[in-house]
Amino acid sequence: MRKRKRRRRQRIIIGTISGVILVLTAVYLAMTFYFSNHFFFRTKINGWKVGGMDLAEAEQKVGRSVEDYLLTVYDRDGEKHHIYGKDIGCSYVPDGSIHDFFERQNPYQWVFGIFQQNKEEVPITMKYEEDLIADAVAGMDCFQEENITEPESARVELGDDGYYIEPEKPGTHMILENVLAKVKEAVSAGEPSIELTDEDYVSPEYTSESDEIKGLMERINSYENAEITYEIKDYEEKLDKEKIRDFLQVEGFSVTLDEEKITAYVQALASKYNTYADVRTFQTSSGDKVEIGGGDYGWIVNKEKEAEQIKADLDAGKPVSRELCYAQRPFVEGKDDIGNTYVEIDYTKQHLWYYENGELVVESDVVTGNISRNNGSPDGVFKIVYKDSPAVLKGEDYESDVTYFMPFAYNVGLHDASWRNGQFGGDIYKTSGSHGCINLPFEVADKIYKSIKVGTPVIAFYREKVELTAENAKISNAYSYVDPDKQDAEG
Repeated sequence: MRKRKRRRRQRIIIGTISGVILVLTAVYLAMTFYFSNHFFFRTKINGWKVGGMDLAEAEQKVGRSVEDYLLTVYDRDGEKHHIYGKDIGCSYVPDGSIHDFFERQNPYQWVFGIFQQNKEEVPITMKYEEDLIADAVAGMDCFQEENITEPESARVELGDDGYYIEPEKPGTHMILENVLAKVKEAVSAGEPSIELTDEDYVSPEYTSESDEIKGLMERINSYENAEITYEIKDYEEKLDKEKIRDFLQVEGFSVTLDEEKITAYVQALASKYNTYADVRTFQTSSGDKVEIGGGDYGWIVNKEKEAEQIKADLDAGKPVSRELCYAQRPFVEGKDDIGNTYVEIDYTKQHLWYYENGELVVESDVVTGNISRNNGSPDGVFKIVYKDSPAVLKGEDYESDVTYFMPFAYNVGLHDASWRNGQFGGDIYKTSGSHGCINLPFEVADKIYKSIKVGTPVIAFYREKVELTAENAKISNAYSYVDPDKQDAEG
C-alpha cells in the first residue's frame, strides 16, 4: 500500500516536471520564433529604443532623426555654418545597415538579450532635393558677397629696410561647387559635420613659395649684393646696397636697372672726384699761396664707361673692388694730385722752378708771352704733353729752330731760346715777350728736358689780374681767358 502511494507521488512529480519543461520549451520556442522577426527587448540603434520592433518599425523609428537633421559646416577658420535637413527636403533611405545588424542577432540567444543591452550605431543615409540643397548651400552666410574677402597674392614690396616678401592672404572666397559636393556627400551619409580645407577656397595666384616670387627676390638680392668699393686714394667711396636699391625698377616679376639714376650717380661721382680745371690753392716757391684754376690737368671720370661698368658689375651679382673708370688721370693719385714733382711758372716774377720728389732740380728766369701783343702765356694747371728734340716752332709769321720743346698748353711749351742771348726775366715779356711759349736758357731747357716725364704737372700763374684773349689761351683752357666776343657784347 505504501509502495503504491510512493509510486503515485513519483508519477505526479515527474508529470509536473515534464509539464513545466514542456511549457518552458513552448515558451522558449515561441520567443525564439518571435525574435526571429523582432529585435531583442534591450536593443538600441543610434540611441533609439527598438526592442520588440520588427525591421520595418525599427527603420522607421531610426529614420525619424532625419526630421531634426543638422549638418554643421566648419570653415578653415573654425567658424560654423549650418545646413538643416528640413530645408533641403531630407528623407531617410535605409542602406541595409539596420538589416545587417538584425541579421547578426541570433534568436536562440534571446534569453541573454533580457539581461544585457545590445547597441549599434548605423549611418543615417538620406536623400535630398537637388534644387533645395543647392539653394541652401548658396544661401550660407559665407557665400554672401559682403562676407567674401578675395585672396591676395604674395608680392615683393620695398620697406624701410629693403625689399621683402609680403605673404599671400588666403581670403574667404569659397568655391561653391566644391562645398556643394562635400555637403551632398555628407548629407547622403548622414554625417553630422564636415570641415572645409584649402582645396575648397579660391587660392591666391602666387604664394611666398611661388617660383616667380622667389626668383624675383633672388634677382633683387643679387643686384644688392653686388656692392662696388672704389679704390680712390685718400677717399672712401662705396656703392652699397642702399644706393643700389635706388637703381632698381621692380615691375611685376621683372627687375631692371634705372639708367637715368645710374647716370645721375655717375655724374655725382664725377662732380666729386673730377679735378680737371679745378681751382686749386697752391703753395708757391716764394712762400705764399695763390688760387689758380683752368688748364687741363687732373682727374676726369669717364662717365659713359663708368655707367656701363656699374651695370655690368651689378648684373654679375658679386661684390667688386676697383678703380673708377677714368678718361684722364693726373700725374699722382690722392687729394693732392699735383704732388711734389712739378714745374712752377710765376709769370709776374718771370721765374720758373722745377721740382722732383720735393727737391729743386733747377730754377731760372724766363721770358713768357708778350702781353702787349695779346700773346700772354696761358695760366692754369697743365701737364707736359710730349717731348720733342730737336723741334721747329711754326706760327703765322715765324719759324724757329729749338733743341728742346716740351709743350703743356695747346701749342705753348717750354723750350730753349738762343736768340735771347742770355737775356731773361724782368719786364721783357711785357713788350718783347714770346708768342706764348716759355723761353728758357739753353742749359735750363737741357736739364729739364733730360729729367722731366710726360704728364708732369705745370702750374703757371699771374700775380696780377690779366685778361687773356688769344685763341691759344681759349683752347688751352687758360684761367684768365676772356672771350672777346662776350666782352664786346657786355661793353
